[in-house]
Amino acid sequence: MADPRGFLTTGRELPSRRPVDVRIQDWREVYEPFAGDRLEKQAGRCMDCGIPFCHNGSPLGNLLPAWNHLVWRQDWQDAIERLHATNNFPEFTGRLCPAPCETACVLGINQDPVTIKQVEVSIIDRAWDEGWVTPRPPVRLTGKTVAVVGSGPAGLAAAQQLARAGHTVAVFERADRIGGLLRYGIPEFKMEKRFLDRRLAQMEAEGVKFRPGVEIGIDVTGEDLRHRYDAVVVAVGATAWRDLPVPGRELTGVYQAMEYLPLANRVQEGDLDASPIDVRGGHVVIIGGGDTGADCLGTALRQGAASVTQLEILPTPPTTRPVTQPWPTYPMVYRVSSAHEEGGERVFAVSTQRFIDDGSGRLAALELVEVEAHEGGFRPVAGTERQIPAVYVPLAMGFVGPEKTGLVEQLGLPVDGRGNIVRGADYASPVPGVFVAGDAGRGQSLIVWAIAEGRAAAASVDAYLTGGTNLPAPIPATARPLVV
Repeated sequence: MADPRGFLTTGRELPSRRPVDVRIQDWREVYEPFAGDRLEKQAGRCMDCGIPFCHNGSPLGNLLPAWNHLVWRQDWQDAIERLHATNNFPEFTGRLCPAPCETACVLGINQDPVTIKQVEVSIIDRAWDEGWVTPRPPVRLTGKTVAVVGSGPAGLAAAQQLARAGHTVAVFERADRIGGLLRYGIPEFKMEKRFLDRRLAQMEAEGVKFRPGVEIGIDVTGEDLRHRYDAVVVAVGATAWRDLPVPGRELTGVYQAMEYLPLANRVQEGDLDASPIDVRGGHVVIIGGGDTGADCLGTALRQGAASVTQLEILPTPPTTRPVTQPWPTYPMVYRVSSAHEEGGERVFAVSTQRFIDDGSGRLAALELVEVEAHEGGFRPVAGTERQIPAVYVPLAMGFVGPEKTGLVEQLGLPVDGRGNIVRGADYASPVPGVFVAGDAGRGQSLIVWAIAEGRAAAASVDAYLTGGTNLPAPIPATARPLVV
């Protein structure tokens, strides 16, 4: 364990966020540096709890008490070894994961939990700064080839594991750069892309071949891919977005979030001087109360929107853990992200009825109504209809599985009732040699689950190609988390 009295003498502390009026003028990450000595005290709060439920909260099976202890005693180099043993990309999860491990922390039963996420990102950032993160190419090659389709966290994790096992791996990405939603879906203020680029450079040095700008199913058929490679990992994510088929949906100004956010990221990449969907001076209404909606909120504020309103059909969550979601489950409570802190209004328990034309085919307003729960769904509350001005509306309502045309169709991959690709507990699809990892098979989920599934799928692919594997397989595909 770490400090035997740490959790009794030290309170939970997180790094400060940069002042709102400063950070909305740029696209840099929002957090200030956190001193190493303060971080070591935070790691020292990890207690000798006997059964560390944080292991279960983390789908990766991260050895959280071990690296907390190592940080507390200032053994940072051993800490990154222990962290990398279970997580290929802690710089991603340490910035983007909602930290289900923290809600499962035993200390969190009656105190504030350990700052696991901050310890994690501090370990990896220091490891990069100290030069401890280096390429790990295989000792020998197996002669087997693997195609990974999709370069999000699941695809990248699978690719790195398989390359280190000695297979020749090519990662195909239809966008012009590698990274999937890490590249174009996550705003720069949540994760600067330099952290992605340096990890990709490490993977290239380990032998992974990246093929951006190639859409499997169009540029290369699914069948050609199967003939060319000994195994295929489908990690295309859940990119079929949920739409809102109400009157006025066709009006100019109504966009999907994943039409809006990538353009802002392309400005930061230097591809564009300004986004074609630049909301400066306009009234923005975001439909969808999740993380993607918050990303749209922070982006709109940085672009100089006149007002930003975020709508959510669910009622306002409670501020404390509900009795129906006891420890160590992940509670659905009211959370304020850094973007919410920056401005805008959040409106709960409402549904959009229609979009209103300004007379020229452009959006001018939307009509919403308050809703209440009814028979497993929601029904409008009579007399609560009202209109609010809206010139731009990003739809951030989630995703309904992978796109079904192209690769999925050409390979003959069956989908289940939720629209996800069918696979077995070993991540193998019914099509021989084709494996499915991440949101494509699981449905829209967390980055930590994507990395865990990519690692586990890699172990199954390795066993399929060689008859056995030494790669860790943290979870079977049928596993369901204790935390939601």
